[in-house]
Amino acid sequence: MMPPASTLPGVDALWPLCLQIAARGAPSPADTQSPIAWNAAQGCSLQGLWDGQALELFELLKPLLDARHAGTPWAVGQLGQSLGGCVATYGGDSNYVNGPEMLVHLHRLRALCDVVIVGAGTAALDNPQLTTRRVDGPHPVRVLLDPALRLPATLRVFCDGQAPTLLACDASRAHEAARRVGADQVLGVRGLARPDGSTDLRALQAALLERGLGMLFVEGGGITVSRFIEQGCLDRLHLCIAPVIIGAGRPGLQLPRSTAMRDCMRPPSRVYRMGADVLW
Repeated sequence: MMPPASTLPGVDALWPLCLQIAARGAPSPADTQSPIAWNAAQGCSLQGLWDGQALELFELLKPLLDARHAGTPWAVGQLGQSLGGCVATYGGDSNYVNGPEMLVHLHRLRALCDVVIVGAGTAALDNPQLTTRRVDGPHPVRVLLDPALRLPATLRVFCDGQAPTLLACDASRAHEAARRVGADQVLGVRGLARPDGSTDLRALQAALLERGLGMLFVEGGGITVSRFIEQGCLDRLHLCIAPVIIGAGRPGLQLPRSTAMRDCMRPPSRVYRMGADVLW
C-alpha cells in the first residue's frame, strides 16, 4: 500500500542531496542506504518513494547532476521570454519576465554550476547580482563576457564582494581591464576575440576549465545564449516561457536563418510547469 503523498519526502529533502552531488559527487554503488544511487549506465537515480514535485525536479536536474558526478565539462543555458519570444521590452526592461517559481529554478542552476555567464549587454542593462539568494547553496563564479571592455567598474558584481567575479576579455586587453577592475577580477583569454570581431566561446570554455571551472550556466542574454548554441558550446537549453505579450521587444534566440522547415533544429525536449510559466 502506497503511503499518502503528503507524507513522502519532497523538494525540501531533495535539494540538499543535489547540492551534495554538485560538491562531492553521488554516493558510491556500495552505499545502499543513500537516497541517490549512481551507475555508469544510468547515471544518478533517485531511490525510494518521493512526492511528484521532487521526482519532476530530479528529472529536470539529472543531466546536470550526471555530468557533475562524472566530472564532464558541461554547459546549460537559460532564457526567460514572453509568448512572442522576447526577453525584454524594446527599452531593455526584463524585470521580471518570469514568475517567482522560475526565479527559484534560475538560482538553483546557479548553485549547481561552477560559473554563471552573462554578456556585456545584459550586465549593463540589468546590473545583476548573479547570486543564489533565493535558495540554499554556494554562489557561482560570476563571469561577464566583455571582449570590447564596455562595462563600467561600478557594476555591483565588481564591488559587492559577494562572490568571485571575472571580466572575460581577450588576452591582448587584459592589462587594460585590470586597470579598471583589478587584476584579480580579469580573465584574459587568448584568442577570445576573432579577427572578424566575433567571440570564440570554445576558447572561453577552455580558459575556465584550466581554472577548474567546468560546469557553466549561461544565463543570458539572448545574443550570448544564441552564440553558445551557434558554436556548439551548449549541452542543454532551458527556455522559460511566461504568459505575457511584450510586443516589439528584444528577441531571445537569434540564430542564422533557415530557408526550409526541414533544415530547422528539432532537439529532443520535455516541458515542465512552474507556476504560471512553462519551462521547455
